[in-house]
Amino acid sequence: MARDERGVTAQSEDFAAWYNEVVFKAGLVDRGPAKGTMIIRPYGYRLWEQLQGELDRRIKDTGHENAYFPLLIPQSYLSREAEHVEGFSPELAIVTHAGGKELDEPLVVRPTSETIIGEMMAKWIGSHRDLPLLLNQWSNVVRWEMRPRMFLRTTEFLWQEGHTAHLDRADALRETMLALDIYHEVAQDLAAMPVVPGEKTPGERFAGAVATYTIEGMMRDGRALQAGTSHYMGTNFATAFGIRYTGEQGREEFCHTTSWGMSTRMVGGIVMTHGDDKGLVFPPRLAPYQVVIVPIVRGEDTEVGAAAERLAGALREVGVRVHVDARPQLTPGFKYNEWEMRGVPIRLELGPRDLANGTAMMVKRLGGEGKQALPLDSLPLQIPAILEEFQSYLLARATVFRDEHTRTVDAWEEFTEAVSTGWAVALHCGTRECEEQIKSATAATPRCIPTDGEPATGTCVRCDAPSAYGKRVIFGRAY
Repeated sequence: MARDERGVTAQSEDFAAWYNEVVFKAGLVDRGPAKGTMIIRPYGYRLWEQLQGELDRRIKDTGHENAYFPLLIPQSYLSREAEHVEGFSPELAIVTHAGGKELDEPLVVRPTSETIIGEMMAKWIGSHRDLPLLLNQWSNVVRWEMRPRMFLRTTEFLWQEGHTAHLDRADALRETMLALDIYHEVAQDLAAMPVVPGEKTPGERFAGAVATYTIEGMMRDGRALQAGTSHYMGTNFATAFGIRYTGEQGREEFCHTTSWGMSTRMVGGIVMTHGDDKGLVFPPRLAPYQVVIVPIVRGEDTEVGAAAERLAGALREVGVRVHVDARPQLTPGFKYNEWEMRGVPIRLELGPRDLANGTAMMVKRLGGEGKQALPLDSLPLQIPAILEEFQSYLLARATVFRDEHTRTVDAWEEFTEAVSTGWAVALHCGTRECEEQIKSATAATPRCIPTDGEPATGTCVRCDAPSAYGKRVIFGRAY
């Protein structure tokens, strides 16, 4: 396999190997001692914190409140909603002994929190005046994973899960789409990931949901990543857990509920949307460090180091996340390669000659023209604008890649060709049997019925039965 000087497999040779190598070599993650678990290292956690902070602010701005619910859930809770427990049964971790004794009732380690939150909603809601109830939780969840991949599929991962209760279907659906809009904004505006929002087909719905909505991104190997989902539960969980309210006319009604989530899977999505054969490429709005300054110090000279710290302070004052790499034991060349691998958007090099000229050498991680000498005194004004240009460049680059690897098809032969390298947009009959046949033949699944898809009718690309959705469906191989 082709490798660069740091031993990273080329994406074109083996994308999976490239991904696995880069997340470890760039210091994002390490393996946990239990099967399928991960340790998020400080650099990776800084990225998650940036995403988490921005998402949390948007959730709170729309009137939701954060709460926390137990990690351990009585097994009987999951059994109340039959489809829900059936969907999660293969992934459950169950505690049967504690305190040296066998438990009277096994406890499930939280795979998701619809059941425990539903139990409490039934307790807290009594009147229409208590609605809507808008809750959000930041937590870890456990879903036993047989084929783990760091960030993308691990036995334990971090996420937020929103859970809300409403008077009626219309209000709950507005909430469902509001959450999807928030995810769309976060993915596109912060992660520079040009996702497609849409509804899942019945065969791809969340267990127990009436309707599931998703944002789907294309990774640089042409595969799809489900980056966030929002579910309208109807009254399924309200019926199972007795979540009722008394209306203005004195009649008792079941609430309509929603749930929605975005997880550390997004970290993997950012890696696979923007990375290249040199390593990570981070969008500036989420990058742990937007700028790294490398002082080039000779001998006992302290002037350059002091100047680098002054420059870092000036950049911090204008809101730039900056790091000075002053490690004396490493050469500048080693540092350049390391920060290139770690995806920092801008590197500033500052040596004695630069300092004498009143400049610093700037290198952009992508889309640059090589090294550029920029005046030191103007950098606090220039760098924020350069970072915004870099953010826009990444979004445009990813959008072009997605569009170039998406084909509208009508024939089965065209379909199989399209999903081998990207996405196929095709008419579909909507039956689970046909979906399974497509998956068996191509490994592709229906990613979503795009929200902004043009009206279209005709026959299914696979079985020639009438199309079911009034528009084309996006198919692709997925993570």
